Amino acid sequence: MQISEAESIVMEALWNESPLSAEDVVAVLAGDRQWQEATVKTLLNRLLGKGAIAAEKDGRRYLYRPVLTRDDYVASESKTLLDRLFNGRVAPLVQHFSERKKLSKKDIAELKRLIEDLDR
Repeated sequence: MQISEAESIVMEALWNESPLSAEDVVAVLAGDRQWQEATVKTLLNRLLGKGAIAAEKDGRRYLYRPVLTRDDYVASESKTLLDRLFNGRVAPLVQHFSERKKLSKKDIAELKRLIEDLDR
């Protein structure tokens, strides 16, 4: 399932709290985005069409909740990135960030800990 960047912002709002109405999503995103309600409704309809969210009638409005979990989304996006840019391998990704000095000491320590855990 392909989720656009704008759609992922709406998904984040729903993963953080749901169910939400379209008006609720607009309010949640008001600090970061100045999207009109029509824009949010368009994104919600796209996500409905993709099966990423579900809607339930609540009086005169709909309440939206995620069907796609954040973990499944992250796993899919991560795999797509690795496959497209690094032939599905993690090591070249880490090398890319290390060569560009994008790994903090904390990142390096965490990577070492993860590798040690994998070796056990």
